[in-house]
Amino acid sequence: MPYYEYQCQDCRRRVRLFMTYAEYGRAEPTCPHCHSAALKRRIGRVALGKSEDARMDSMLDDSALANLDENDPKALGHFMRKMSREMGEDLGDEFSEVVDRLESGESPESIEKAMPDLGMGDEGGMDF
Repeated sequence: MPYYEYQCQDCRRRVRLFMTYAEYGRAEPTCPHCHSAALKRRIGRVALGKSEDARMDSMLDDSALANLDENDPKALGHFMRKMSREMGEDLGDEFSEVVDRLESGESPESIEKAMPDLGMGDEGGMDF
């Protein structure tokens, strides 16, 4: 959406105005609060689109993994939640329960005992 952010120089409020691309640069924006035309353009948030490969590469680079302590359930849970958000997919209630339990400090072994049918890998352990 073409929203533009300004700071009113008279009332000091931040304002966000909708303008079409054709209007921007030709229209005289005014503050909706004090009706002043003394607006200064602000740079808003910028969102960058990433491919799935780029998101996964950023998750698995050395700097992202450097602070991951595989013996710390909370750190493992935080990493798994972050990875889930990066993937942009709902991984289901069981995944959410495992992550919640890890983030509360419960050990993977304890979770595996409580949820024996969850994510059994080839070696008979959980796939985290």
